[in-house]
Formats: sequence, structure tokens, C-alpha cells
Amino acid sequence: MKKLFSLILALTMALALAACGSSGGNPSNGQNDAQNASQNTGDSQDASSGDVDINTLVVESGKLHMSTNASFPPYEMVANDGSFEGIDVEVAGLIAEKLGLELVVDDMDFTAAMLAVQNGKSDIAMAGITVNEERQANMDFTESYATGVQVIIVPEGSSIATVDDLANAELIGTQDGTTGYIYCSDTPENGGYGEDHVVAYENGSVAIQALLAGQVDCVVIDNEPAKAYVAANPGLKILDTEFTVEDYAIAMKKGSTELMDLVNTALKELMDDGSVQAVVDKYIKA
Repeated sequence: MKKLFSLILALTMALALAACGSSGGNPSNGQNDAQNASQNTGDSQDASSGDVDINTLVVESGKLHMSTNASFPPYEMVANDGSFEGIDVEVAGLIAEKLGLELVVDDMDFTAAMLAVQNGKSDIAMAGITVNEERQANMDFTESYATGVQVIIVPEGSSIATVDDLANAELIGTQDGTTGYIYCSDTPENGGYGEDHVVAYENGSVAIQALLAGQVDCVVIDNEPAKAYVAANPGLKILDTEFTVEDYAIAMKKGSTELMDLVNTALKELMDDGSVQAVVDKYIKA
């Protein structure tokens, strides 16, 4: 009887131990499983918060709107078929492609192109735009993608031979809203010539027509469009001395950080792989 009781007691204890083992499991493994589950949940949250839907960042879903002034060869101009072409147009197209968007070019005058960005009517502005403090107060800018040189166009035989001679010019023609206009119309104390001696035109082509008509003594404008204007209009020349050297960048609405980061990343990749330089070389022969 004692043997039978001992046997029953042993069986009971064994079953109890087995039950404890199955319900408690391995404490160490259970803790690791909980930690892994927690980490996996955290990773999932991080990934979802890092994914940005670019369509929520642009003014029109699926499209990248670029405001410009398409009378600034070779950076932006109207092709024979009515489409837009030029360095800025092609670079913007490559950026749009990297972002999975379709480029839309909105042509307007230069000042309106920058206002369109400031007012959220376009996503980017590209028109040979120089970065300066005044513009940085109203817009954000990407990294520079090109260098521009402001030059002086005069008629053959002009008494204006150097930058210093601009002080003697009665009227200086410029394109409205450009740095040429800003620099020239500034006060003499700041290195300018005063607003009374500067005429701002809607675009460079109109300024050149005014020069040919004798309405201004010279035109201050960027070097590359200056070359095109001089080549198309015999009797004009570009002075050897530069007016100023500046960096071109893409203008965007103030505070558009997320879109700025995406555009800057795409631009850097295009510059690093030589795509931007290839576009520049296509339009500007060394």
C-alpha cells in the first residue's frame, strides 16, 4: 500500500512539473521574443514615417511645375515647334524624372516667375536665377548648378570700353528683375548707378532692340544670352571686362523643406554622374 501511495505521489509530482514547464516556457526566450516584436514594430513605424508622398508636396499631383522666362537662351527659350528647350528646361526635366513627376514649364516674365514660387503657384523657378541676400529673404535655393557671368553689350564704336565707363552712361538697359537690374539701379554708394540711369525691359530681347534703336547706351545681361543676341544682331559687341560673376540655383518657396531635400538630392546625383554637365555642354560649346 505504501508502495502504491509512493507511486501515485511520484506520478502526481511529475505531472505538476510538466504542467509548469508547458505554461511558463523558457523565460529568457520569451523576453527575447517580446523584444524582437517590439523592435519589429518600431522598424515598421520608422519606415512608414520616412516614406514621403511627393504628390502631397507639389502644386499639382504627378507634375513638377517650373516657372521661367523663356527668352533667356541658352538656359530657356522657345523652340521652333513651340515647345521649350534650354539648359534649365532639360535639367528640370531630369530632376522631374528622378522624382517620378512630369515637368510642366510655365512661361512668364522674370519677376512673375519668382513670384509664382513665392506664392506657391509653381514648385520651382529656373531662369538663370542668381542667389543673393534679397532673394534669400523671400525664397529658398538649392545648391548651385551653374555659374553665370554678367557682361555689357554695346554698339560697335561705343565710348563705353570698360565697366568703369558705365558711370558715364546716360541710360543702361537691363532685364526687369534680374541681378543686372538690381546691381545697376542700386545707389552709387552701393556700387550702382541709380534708378534714373537704368531702364528695365520685359526681357533681354526687348532690351537689345532698345539698344539698336539708340534708346539706351548699353545692356547689362548674362553672358550666354548676350552671345546669342550679339550673334543675331550685327553691329553689337560684348566688352572684354566682366560686370560680375554669380552662381545660378533653383528657387523654391520659403520653408518647402521636404521638397527642397528631394530636389537637392536629385540635383546632386545628376551633377555627380555628369548629366548636368552634359546638358550644359550641349548648349554651351567650350
